[in-house]
Amino acid sequence: MAVGLFSSLLLWAASPRPVQAAGELEVRLDGMALPISIDDLGAWVRSGGARSSELGVWFNLLEAESRKGVIDLLQAPLINDSSMARQILNSWAGRQLLDQVGDLVQVDDETTGLTVQTTLEELLAQRPEVTTLELLEALPAKKVRLDLDALLEVAASWRLQLERQQLLVERLGRQPLSPQSLPQAREWPAAADGRLERLALPVPHRERDLQLQLWLPDAALEGQRRSWLVLMPGLGGSPDHFAWLGRALSRNGWPVVVLEHPGSDAVAVKALLEGRRPPPGAEVLPERLRDLQEVLSAQGRGDLPLSGDQLVLVGHSLGALTAFLASGAQPEQGLGRRCRTVMDDLPLSNLSRLLQCQIQDVALPGFPPPASLAGVVGLNSFGSLLWPRRVPVASDVPVLLSGGSLDLITPPLSEQLGLLRALPANPGTRAVLVEGASHFSPVRVEGQSGGQGDDLFQLGEEFVGVQPLQVQALLKQEILRFLEALESGRRVKRAEADAEHLQVGALHLYRLNQAGAARLLD
Repeated sequence: MAVGLFSSLLLWAASPRPVQAAGELEVRLDGMALPISIDDLGAWVRSGGARSSELGVWFNLLEAESRKGVIDLLQAPLINDSSMARQILNSWAGRQLLDQVGDLVQVDDETTGLTVQTTLEELLAQRPEVTTLELLEALPAKKVRLDLDALLEVAASWRLQLERQQLLVERLGRQPLSPQSLPQAREWPAAADGRLERLALPVPHRERDLQLQLWLPDAALEGQRRSWLVLMPGLGGSPDHFAWLGRALSRNGWPVVVLEHPGSDAVAVKALLEGRRPPPGAEVLPERLRDLQEVLSAQGRGDLPLSGDQLVLVGHSLGALTAFLASGAQPEQGLGRRCRTVMDDLPLSNLSRLLQCQIQDVALPGFPPPASLAGVVGLNSFGSLLWPRRVPVASDVPVLLSGGSLDLITPPLSEQLGLLRALPANPGTRAVLVEGASHFSPVRVEGQSGGQGDDLFQLGEEFVGVQPLQVQALLKQEILRFLEALESGRRVKRAEADAEHLQVGALHLYRLNQAGAARLLD
């Protein structure tokens, strides 16, 4: 459709008839400027393509299906008064994206981020929804310029990043299969061993008590493990999404507390989906860190029934970032400069960079790392902009990172593997990548089977990847393996392979140490 449309516009732009001076859309493509009258465009669209005009003549050269696609695109609601999109535009991340789009779409030679946002708000004060055509007609300008050449450059950058991700999967796939085999994972029954308790913890920085889930080992296993774990969901996550992991850990003797972070939990996402509030972002990190600090203090006072003298921090996505920050990893200097570079490419193939860049505007509380910290587990972690060279955590704290080949929020090449290489050298530090897994593969929703669940998160295969229950089972086994090594104090043998390729059913799992990651990235 795009090829046909712009071929027609090339012919139309070459017409000797003058273009209207006002209400003009100028499309820049392949070094040429193609002027289009917005008035003529609107009249043609509203007539359903029946209006006889010079513009209509050229649009009518398109195939009927393509012509209908153009009309539907311009008449479709772009945004409505109570939509999630409106709330996103009002967030920090939305404003950054609008600013960057301003380099591609200009109003009277000026960047359009604020102009577009202001115009949308004015239109929504008058009507319940706004279409793309209505926005074009309402922009306060004589000329709106769409720079498709610049957009193609950005698209080429996205394509390069995706090709690099694909190359990573291909290189990993060439690793010979390890003779070590992992057992086929089985789903735990609904009524599992271990005790789930819920506890309300009063905290001074919140109006309401902090809600905690405690997964406690069976009495026969209680006290047999040295470590206790704190599990932090990602942005918009719920403790219920990680019951599968809390249950599995407690069944194997580890006590676990799962935090619920008000303001950046499932309740906040529900408000976003209903158009009642902007999406939470990095501004929630200070309160998340205070939540964690209060839990650690409560355990130290004996207010939580969690035994153990070693602490392991576990987090998914933003929860993993919280774990690193709590471990003493403050961002490296120069974050603003690094962000200016990556934002020029609209980081839609690595959305975590929006959160990382927002951190430069957030005052993070300065908590010392816990003295009892023995390990960190980061599921779909990120931090390539925060720590491009070195993650300043203690060298005696091993880290387990995990990621998936279908993750475009925290893609493994730049995030997990980049983070792995930047961590202090430690023979126990590892990354586990699962081919076919996505950013949301670790998220278990009620009734999930294959991908869909009866939950606020109606996650299909395009979000959770393939075989999410099997992926979760593999991650569980890797986390248990990591914790067993911590528990026994066993140091990983240096003769162990830098990279291992394991297959379980249709899934391929790649286990890498820091040397293996460095070779892939060089």
